[in-house]
Amino acid sequence: MNKAELVEELYWKSDFTKRECREMVGLVVDKISETVAKGEDVKLVDFGTFKPSPRKSTTKVHPVTGEHIDVSAKVVPKFSPGKGFNELVEENLKPVKDGSGELEVKRDK
Repeated sequence: MNKAELVEELYWKSDFTKRECREMVGLVVDKISETVAKGEDVKLVDFGTFKPSPRKSTTKVHPVTGEHIDVSAKVVPKFSPGKGFNELVEENLKPVKDGSGELEVKRDK
């Protein structure tokens, strides 16, 4: 699902106009982004936490040339899913093959 599809879902499941839904989604995404960019966490109970995550400087090796590349320290955004979100995904998805990374939606429990 992308942003436009999310707006469409909200529109059909609420009494808001499509424009209002687009604005609400935009405001939520913007506020989460701004808050994390200021160095603060955004905690949504049962959904998850968005937070800034520091990365140490390191040296990587170019896979083709073998050249050593210094990567400086930086801060990146990180999302940690909450218990409720984890449980929902676990209840509705299962791996097709162990370790394959492929997923299948569970049907009729």
